[in-house]
Amino acid sequence: MTGVNLPTAGGSVTELSGMGLVGVFMPVLLAAFLVTLVATPLARAIAIETGVIDRPDEVRKQHKRPIAYLGGTAVFIGLLAGIAVGYAVHAPIAFRPVPFSIVLGMVAIMVTGLADDVWGWDPRWKVAGQLVAAAALALTSVGTQAAAGFIAYFFGTTELGFVVPLPFVDVPINLVEWAGTAMIAIFVLGGCNAANLIDGLDGLLSGTVAIAAGGFLLISLLAAMWLTEGDLHATEQLLPSRIVEDEGITLAGARIVMSMALLGAVLGFLPHNWNPATIFLGDAGSLLLGFTCVTLVLMLGDQGQTHLVVAGLIVFGLPIMDTVLAIARRKIQGLPASSPDADHMHHKFKRYLGGVKSAVVGMWCVEAILVVIGVLLALLTLTHEIRVMVPYLVCIVIFGGTGIVGIRMGLKQGRARRNASQ
Repeated sequence: MTGVNLPTAGGSVTELSGMGLVGVFMPVLLAAFLVTLVATPLARAIAIETGVIDRPDEVRKQHKRPIAYLGGTAVFIGLLAGIAVGYAVHAPIAFRPVPFSIVLGMVAIMVTGLADDVWGWDPRWKVAGQLVAAAALALTSVGTQAAAGFIAYFFGTTELGFVVPLPFVDVPINLVEWAGTAMIAIFVLGGCNAANLIDGLDGLLSGTVAIAAGGFLLISLLAAMWLTEGDLHATEQLLPSRIVEDEGITLAGARIVMSMALLGAVLGFLPHNWNPATIFLGDAGSLLLGFTCVTLVLMLGDQGQTHLVVAGLIVFGLPIMDTVLAIARRKIQGLPASSPDADHMHHKFKRYLGGVKSAVVGMWCVEAILVVIGVLLALLTLTHEIRVMVPYLVCIVIFGGTGIVGIRMGLKQGRARRNASQ
């Protein structure tokens, strides 16, 4: 293992070992877990008292009786508790704390989802809320440096832009900044809605995110262990205007804090959400978990290591696969992408495996396989055992293959519908 000695507020870290970092940041996980575990029954009581209840239907919702919403509020409180503890941890000074813009984005997403749970917001308002959260991320280097890394990898430079001459002043346009902003918006919209779509069975999304959070944590630990002086310099050179003075250089520590807070929060919620669930995440929870996951994916590219971003997408692969399948099969039939149906992955798993618990465990296994692939690709690229192009190719195979399967499903369903109408 190679690495860099980084000083802490209380001394010096001579070696960044994985177990050492886990020990340093473990209070984050414990705080998120305990706070969520305790807050969830309180959220359920408030939901029942105020009538924020999810009632079953015959298409999308598989439960047989009304279930309390507002589980997302408990997860949100747990996440905030974990992040707050992370600020008090004596991490290496080069490690930046969790940027406030991330917390601001979480608040925007939480308010958006909660408003939909309580009042049933128009979809356009939900999109607007997600874009506000994306804009919050764009305030700092979260996502923008990932875009800079992509541009540097494919074009060999991050100095892409032009100047717009005006009568009294010339306005510089930085294409890297704009590309980063666009990437953040796409990731947030895609990740939030992918998480929302897969939240169809008791414990499915919360357990899937727990597994994904474990993958993000492993990649974050590996990236910190193989952190070098060159990586720190590369971070400063990508977008030097984005580096906040006196707050450290790399997001390596912030990634570990976010991963542990996310893992602790969903583990604290899962006992209440496991079949038969006593409370649901609601849109507040599903959008929040999707936002947090894609934020972690973007944070993996803060040193321009875009192959880690691609590995992170594979770790978050199950919601993405389900979304790709849904869009492909609906579009090939000429249907809107938001059309309701009972052909999501969890519906099929339930039909094939015969029950909710079996279906959820089966999908967790698929997610675990994707996490293993993503973490392994990250490890092999960090140790230079494989070329950084390999994660891109694997990602194309996984999600491209999923799209092909979705198209075939759509063609088959279209033929069946036409035959039934004849």
